[in-house]
Amino acid sequence: MIDRLLAFDTAALDAIQGLRCPFLDAVMPWISRICDHGEIWILLAAVLLLLRKHRWTGMSLSFALILDLICCNIVLKPLVGRVRPFLVNTAVELLTAPPADASFPSGHTAASFAAVFALRASGSPLWKPALVLAAGIAFSRLYLYVHWPTDVLGGILVGAAAGWAGARLADVLRRRRERLGRRA
Repeated sequence: MIDRLLAFDTAALDAIQGLRCPFLDAVMPWISRICDHGEIWILLAAVLLLLRKHRWTGMSLSFALILDLICCNIVLKPLVGRVRPFLVNTAVELLTAPPADASFPSGHTAASFAAVFALRASGSPLWKPALVLAAGIAFSRLYLYVHWPTDVLGGILVGAAAGWAGARLADVLRRRRERLGRRA
């Protein structure tokens, strides 16, 4: 089973390497870089928190990103400790600095999909453009040969759970605040 999974991961990465061209070689590192530490999603959360009308969406996104950070980077990456593909296939030329942490799950992908699912669960129409960007970020991690496809899939699943949970947590807090506000 593990051998078949590795064969699938390797074949998929090799197929993606067949897409290499100067344009994508220039664009993919940039797409990946905008989420190196979740910057794009943190910035979006901060803007939403500042806008009174969108404060609870910003809260949902903030909670989702915090939950994702805990699940992905603090718990799963050290627990699984999966080696990155560029360490297995050293013949591939990296277009970005080699990450030093474990490979599973993809943190860039998890943060991106946490944002998508938090936005969707909180009813924001921003989830649609966020999904396009999240898909681009996830693909960039494969193109750059820094994650296995199953790392990206794991990132999507972790992100979906964190996004949904973050939105639910914000909704519970919002309802509680409204209840307490009616009593005063």
